[in-house]
Amino acid sequence: MTTITRDRSLIHHTGWGYFPVAFLARLPFAMMVVGVLTLVSSATDSVALAGLTSGAVGVGVVVAGPLIGDLVDRFGQRPVLLPIGIANGVLLSLFPLVVLSGLPDAAILAAGALIGLTAPQAAALSRTRLIAITRERVAEPRRERTLSRVMSYESAADETAFVVGPVLVGLLAALFAPWAPIAIAAALSFAFVTAFALHSTAALVDRAPAPAAGRAPLGAVLSGPVLLLVAATFGVGLFFGSTLTSLTAFAKASGRPELSGLLYGLMGIGSAVLALTVMLLPSRFRLSWRWLVFSGVLVASAAGYAFANDLGAVTVMLCLMGLGVGPTLVTLFSLAGERSPAGRSATTMTLLGSALTLAQAIAAAVTGAVAETASAQVAMLLPVVAASLVLVLGLVNSRVRTPVDGAARSARD
Repeated sequence: MTTITRDRSLIHHTGWGYFPVAFLARLPFAMMVVGVLTLVSSATDSVALAGLTSGAVGVGVVVAGPLIGDLVDRFGQRPVLLPIGIANGVLLSLFPLVVLSGLPDAAILAAGALIGLTAPQAAALSRTRLIAITRERVAEPRRERTLSRVMSYESAADETAFVVGPVLVGLLAALFAPWAPIAIAAALSFAFVTAFALHSTAALVDRAPAPAAGRAPLGAVLSGPVLLLVAATFGVGLFFGSTLTSLTAFAKASGRPELSGLLYGLMGIGSAVLALTVMLLPSRFRLSWRWLVFSGVLVASAAGYAFANDLGAVTVMLCLMGLGVGPTLVTLFSLAGERSPAGRSATTMTLLGSALTLAQAIAAAVTGAVAETASAQVAMLLPVVAASLVLVLGLVNSRVRTPVDGAARSARD
C-alpha cells in the first residue's frame, strides 16, 4: 500500500461519509438476534423455540466470524463482504416467510443458523479498516493519538448500535408487525452493508493484502493473550444480555414494561459517551490498568443494580454501569489491535465480535429463564456475575507478558 499524504488526518483518507455508512452497516448485526427472538415468539407462541432460534443465530455468528476474518485477511474486505451482505439480506428477507408458513421447527432453526453464518461483520471490519489506514497513511507523530480515537469511536459506535438495535426492533414490532424489524434489517443489509463494502476505503485496505509469507498462521490467533481478550469480550456480552433481559423483567414486574428500552438506552448513552472520552486518557495510564479500573467500576455498579428495588435506584445504577462498560470495551479492542498476529487483524477482530454476539444470545436466554422460574430480582444478580468474570480476567491479564507494550506497538506499526 502506498503511503502518500502522511501529513493528512484520518478523515482526509476516509471522508466524512464513511462513518454514517459504517454505523448503519452494523445495525443488521445488532438487530438480528432480538428481531429473530421477537418474530418467532410472536408467530409460534413458543418462547422456547424463539430462544433456540436466536441461539442458533448466535452459534452461526461465532462459527462464521473467524472464517470470514480469515478470508478477509487473505483476499481483502470487498470480495468477501459484498457477497456475504447480499446473502444475509436475502436470508433475512426470507425468514418471515419461513416462520409464518408453518414449516417444521427444524426449518426455522436452520434458517436462523444461516442468518448467523452470513452475518455481516461490519463492526470488526470497520475497526480493521481504520487501523490499517491509520498505520499506513497517518504520520507517526499523530498515529498513536489517532489509533486511540479510532478505538474510542468504534467502541462508542458499537455501544450505540447495540442499544439502538434492540430499541428499533421493539418500536418496529409494536408500531407495525413482528416481522417488520427483520424486514428493515434485510433492507439495511442490502443497502448499507453493500455501501460499506464498496466504499473507497475498502480499496485502500485491499490494495495490498498481507502476503502469505508475511501472514501469521490461523492458529496464531488462538494464542493465550488473544484468547484472554476473547473470553473477556464474551464476559461483556454476557453483561449486555443479562442486563437487558433482567431489566425487562424488572420493568414488567414494576408495572412499567414500556420503560425497559428507555432505561437500557440510558446505560448505552452513558457508555458510548465515556467510551469516546477514553482518547483523552494519558498514555501512561496503561491498558492493563484501565481494564482493572473500569471493570471494577462495572462490578460495583452492577452490585448496586442487583440490590436496587425501585425504578429510581435502578436508573442511577444503570448510568453508573455505563461508566464502566464503555471504557472496558474500548480497552479490550485496543489490546486486540495490538495483540493480533501479523496479517490477522480481521480474524482477531471478528473473533471478538462473534464472542460478544454469542454471549448476548446465551445470556438473554438464561436470564429470561431465571426471571421466569425465580424472579426478576434474582435475574438482576447475573450482570454481577458477568462483570466479575471480566474483572477476574483483567487480573489474569495483568500477569500476561506480551512482546510489545500497547502504545509503543501502535506508534511503531
